[in-house]
Amino acid sequence: MPQAIVPAFPLIDFASGAKLALGRAHEVTGPARVTFGLFLARRMTGPVLWLQLAWTKDRLNGDGVEPILDPGRLLIGRGRGAMDLLWCAEEALRSGLMPLVVAELPAPPTLTAVRRLHLAAEAGAEARGVVPLVLLLTPEPGGTAGVETRWRLAPAPGWAVDGTPRWHLRRLRARMAPEAQWEMALDDAGDPVLKPATDAAGQAAGGMARHRG
Repeated sequence: MPQAIVPAFPLIDFASGAKLALGRAHEVTGPARVTFGLFLARRMTGPVLWLQLAWTKDRLNGDGVEPILDPGRLLIGRGRGAMDLLWCAEEALRSGLMPLVVAELPAPPTLTAVRRLHLAAEAGAEARGVVPLVLLLTPEPGGTAGVETRWRLAPAPGWAVDGTPRWHLRRLRARMAPEAQWEMALDDAGDPVLKPATDAAGQAAGGMARHRG
């Protein structure tokens, strides 16, 4: 009799149908990748370590974050380069004190760096009993080797024309699930809800992102 494949790590719902394994590294690309990180933090509890390059102009703003997430949960760390951010992410995961670490990187990290993050997350889980997750935000097209999943989030065409924001979410890669795409909106509580996207919607969202550069 065929046996069901049981994930080695517990899963968390980003939204119904879109799950991420704790204890692993995941990649998000696309023009709304920061939004993905904030909504994932909303789904989790505890502090969030958010890592950025010291010279970035796109810094998180409390007023912009507050509709999604309590800014008081964020600990902002800044480094001079990608290696600084990856080192800080690794140490935070290993400590077992940060359930979620988000790193805004200028380019996809190496396979070795991703493996080190996985090992650090496993060590943190053993140390504290809380299985952490690390989210790597990379410029398009992404392509980090060794990640558990890869996602792309972009505003949908006319995304707030009626005052209701909408996005297009794609799962580009996953060890335990096929590629998929959804239209994403918010429910009355402000949480993401998904419905399957049409091919036309996906192509339109991709074209809009390319037009924006």
